Amino acid sequence: MPNPAVRPYPTHYVGRWTTKDGTPVTIRPIRPEDEPLMVNFHGTLSEQSVYLRYFHMEKLDSRVAHDRLLQKCFIDYDREMAFVVDRENSSTGEHEILAVGRMTKIPDSSEAEVAVLVSDQAQKQGLGAELVRRLIEVARDEKLERIIAVILPENHGMMALARHFHFTVRGSADPNVIIAVLDL
Repeated sequence: MPNPAVRPYPTHYVGRWTTKDGTPVTIRPIRPEDEPLMVNFHGTLSEQSVYLRYFHMEKLDSRVAHDRLLQKCFIDYDREMAFVVDRENSSTGEHEILAVGRMTKIPDSSEAEVAVLVSDQAQKQGLGAELVRRLIEVARDEKLERIIAVILPENHGMMALARHFHFTVRGSADPNVIIAVLDL
């Protein structure tokens, strides 16, 4: 039987997890129907969080534009993986995304770039570390040789994650960013 043209939704990566403050969450690959949740997620981010993730200020309306979120939510699991941390808000009963971790394979190589973004309200709960841990697992499952993170020097949270997971941290041709590399 031939392989499908598009890899099916990777249900084996769906799992429950509990944050440091005891909040139960589901960590799962992103789905196209997450677009409205991603709009809400972007509304929870401070200017500082946006800057540290995207390296420049990007207005909310541009971050939540339908065309952009379509590309971010409807992904080819062969080329990238994006995990969302999903929880049910106990007050409203609605689902909300607290964090996103993304790994994008670099074409014609055995490497991928990773990035994590955690809602300001959910920071310091271990979500970034758990997302990176799971992305490393996916990278190993995909037989990648290394993962790379491009980090602003002032992004102390990502720098701490890089150290925690034993990434090698070095400068780059761009003096405004640091490259963290994890050989798998």
